[in-house]
Amino acid sequence: MKDKIFGVLQRVGRSFMLPIAILPVAGLLLGIGSSFTNETTIATYGLQKILGSGTLLNSLLIIMNKVGSAVFDNLPLIFAVGVAIGMAKKEKEVAALSALIAYFVMNVAISAMLLINGEITADGQIAKNVLEGTVTSVCGIQSLQMGVFGGIIVGLGVAALHNRFHKIVLPNALSFFGGSRFVPIISTIVYMFVGILMYFIWPVVQNGIYALGGLVTGSGYIGTLIFGIIKRALIPFGLHHVFYMPFWQTAVGGTMEVAGQMVQGGQNIFFAQLADSANVAHFSADATRYFSGEFIFMIFGLPGAALAMYRCAKPEKKKAAGGLLLSAALACMFTGITEPLEFSFLFVAPALFVVQVILAGAAYMIAHMLNIAVGLTFSGGFLDLFLFGILQGNEKTSWLRIIPVGIIYFILYYVIFTFMIKKFDFKTPGREDDDTETKLYTKADVNARKEAGKTDSATITTSNDPVSELITMGLGGKKNIVDVDCCATRLRITVAEPERVRDDLLKQTDSRGIVKKGQGVQVIYGPHVTVIKAKLEEYLETAPNEFAADTVENDTANSGNNTAETANGSDSNATQNQAAGTENESDTAQTSAPVKEEKIRKTAIIYSPVNGIAADLSTAPDEGFAGKMMGDGAVVTPIEGTVYAPADGEVEFIFDTKHAIGFQTDSGIPMLLHMGIDTVKLEGKGFEILVTEGQKVKMGEPMMKLDLEFLSANAPSLVSPILDTEPEDNQRIRLLANGEIKAGEPLFAVETLE
Repeated sequence: MKDKIFGVLQRVGRSFMLPIAILPVAGLLLGIGSSFTNETTIATYGLQKILGSGTLLNSLLIIMNKVGSAVFDNLPLIFAVGVAIGMAKKEKEVAALSALIAYFVMNVAISAMLLINGEITADGQIAKNVLEGTVTSVCGIQSLQMGVFGGIIVGLGVAALHNRFHKIVLPNALSFFGGSRFVPIISTIVYMFVGILMYFIWPVVQNGIYALGGLVTGSGYIGTLIFGIIKRALIPFGLHHVFYMPFWQTAVGGTMEVAGQMVQGGQNIFFAQLADSANVAHFSADATRYFSGEFIFMIFGLPGAALAMYRCAKPEKKKAAGGLLLSAALACMFTGITEPLEFSFLFVAPALFVVQVILAGAAYMIAHMLNIAVGLTFSGGFLDLFLFGILQGNEKTSWLRIIPVGIIYFILYYVIFTFMIKKFDFKTPGREDDDTETKLYTKADVNARKEAGKTDSATITTSNDPVSELITMGLGGKKNIVDVDCCATRLRITVAEPERVRDDLLKQTDSRGIVKKGQGVQVIYGPHVTVIKAKLEEYLETAPNEFAADTVENDTANSGNNTAETANGSDSNATQNQAAGTENESDTAQTSAPVKEEKIRKTAIIYSPVNGIAADLSTAPDEGFAGKMMGDGAVVTPIEGTVYAPADGEVEFIFDTKHAIGFQTDSGIPMLLHMGIDTVKLEGKGFEILVTEGQKVKMGEPMMKLDLEFLSANAPSLVSPILDTEPEDNQRIRLLANGEIKAGEPLFAVETLE
């Protein structure tokens, strides 16, 4: 249960990254716009002729200010759409549209309930007996003040509906409304009732949020310390986004009236004050307590740790360690991305990370105590310090106090890290064993390993993108990958079977570290992770849908079987040819060639799914299929256009390109019905799917329609592999037909030996 909860939280936290990613740009526009339209600033620097009222630049800066404010004013809607996109597994654009519709529907339903119960008047005014701040305007709709929680409720709910219904098949009369078209329909209906329900539930939740916010803000500096420690401690698990977001964006982080409007959440309060900076003497440190301290340890503290690790490196490895640590330190100082530095010692010296958590947590408290009120958009680097601290003036932010505290933090990090590294001989960068290189593996390293001919066949790559191929193999193969996404620095994967993940392969792909919890796998790469994700998704589009470990095991087993057969003066094809004459005798037909000292415990028959021409799998005009890289079985060239179920079983998955169906027989045989060769490139043209994922079918029930005329003209080959994708070591495949065959006749037997 804990692992499942972690997996869900990981996906939720990851989905927050898309809407959060817009904040730096919006903050930049708002920061520049408000800074250079401030009359005091303009007068101080004598810029009236350039930036004064009525000038072209002044008009442009006012527009920038308004545009930046628009993003922060509509964050709930942005979160609704962003979370839906992040949580949807397929056809994300449909989820986005559905979330947009559902968000409006929910708020309109709430508005109607408020109107019916007299809490707002017919002209949209709020009744006098309504508690101030509980009702607000949401995109022009009078609704309950739900903040980003309202958007998250919509995003998560719509994503769940989308993942459940985006492939639904409706009766023929309603078939036009099936599939992805059904998602906005069901979302509208569901969220109409959610809106009605929220009218009764949210006031109670709202009171709870206010109470929690009061508890946090009422705990003073100790509460800030606890917040900082928890946030930094969650970094290795990737759950810090889930933790801090309510403090930044909701009433949990406090409420304040700014420019006549009630604003919730620390970050929202800061940017509301920034937009109204002419009327603010000093920004609220109670609002910025959740992030101002980051400037202390990100700009000063962690670079001190980097210097300590460099000074402690072995002389012969200092140059390599210096380059690595310098780039990580610069990223931390200027952008506030700490993970490249933190992960340089987290996995080799967890005790150092404990020190980092305590010192970083204390930095939040110290900034709060010193009344430092510098805002940020994403993280506490110099860019945000310049925009939201220096440019706003020390009178409003007290940013100058960061410098002396930062210098002290630099010394603390340097001294403590130096002492602990030497005392406990931690293997930080540059202190590794002599046979371990002080560098991350790159694409060139992967190619070099391939050329060196490593004996571990699982590390050999064959594609044009060896890094993505190696990542896929390290994650257990494409079939083991359920979902792919990323945050600022991590590739976030959901896998079907965690035991198939191989850390040794993932570490060869320029990975800084790996975090695994249940079905959630996080591979840390740094800020360039979005490029890695894009390349991986492109590679996965054409990668074989198999478990990586199975490929290695099956190849080894096949090699062993071939050796044994050669030693015994026999050949599997010869055996199959001898058996061909008995192909129609019975469903439990046995091979005519004797099996030495082997007894068959059970036999499962796979029947032809089409009318066509059957042949041995080795005749497939594709090396992957012919070499049994995706499983063992047979091929059939269809001569009629209907594909039937080859046995009683269940449809496990349907390729988006409709050319292949994953199937599990009731006897437990996982199968792949791959119609044609390289037909994935047709993008679904020529195929019509008649079943849905999870559907139970009987042998002979139609599953797919083929446009043979189109396929003959456009596909490289109509030869269709029918595979047992996971034959076990004690199983063998025996061909039962060679030549013309009808759908429903025995194609091959899966024999399990004792």
